Amino acid sequence: MAIYTRKGDQGTTSLVSGERVSKCCDRVCAYGDVDELISVIGLLRASENELIKGGEYPQLVENREFLLHIQKRLMDLSAHLATNSVSLKLKPFDPQEIELLEREIDKMTELIPKQKYFVLPSSPTPAAICHIARTVCRRAERSSIQIAQKDDQDELAIRYLNRLSDYLFTLARKLCYDCGESEEFWIP
Repeated sequence: MAIYTRKGDQGTTSLVSGERVSKCCDRVCAYGDVDELISVIGLLRASENELIKGGEYPQLVENREFLLHIQKRLMDLSAHLATNSVSLKLKPFDPQEIELLEREIDKMTELIPKQKYFVLPSSPTPAAICHIARTVCRRAERSSIQIAQKDDQDELAIRYLNRLSDYLFTLARKLCYDCGESEEFWIP
């Protein structure tokens, strides 16, 4: 089977419902940004894996497993964003996933120094990639907010993305801490 269909050559794509829409419509932009986020989180997992394989920082294994869980939930979320109506094909997005992120944020926050200044992304590499993921996540959130006719699943997606960006910020700080790197700050 060929990867190309030629159906999108005129600048349109299909939503889950089969409806053809412009590739620059608000829904397509939102799930496209989520797709990019999934890829950046994959890069983050790969960078952590390099440190683990090198025998350094075995504590990062837990991060990689949770990041894989997040990627799978983002695929679910993306599928909901790719439909403009309730789809019987898709199971509802579980709001407990937001609570799970909050619990993980709270656990990490207890282990790292209190934040006093604005953090500048820097070493180690996984932390810097985490900050890139955070900014892509914020863009995906903004894109999701732009969806003109939002349903309950869209609203849940916005909440999840908002919390995920907080999680990624906290994870970046925790990665610095776990790797023995000093955070760099912007002090006005």
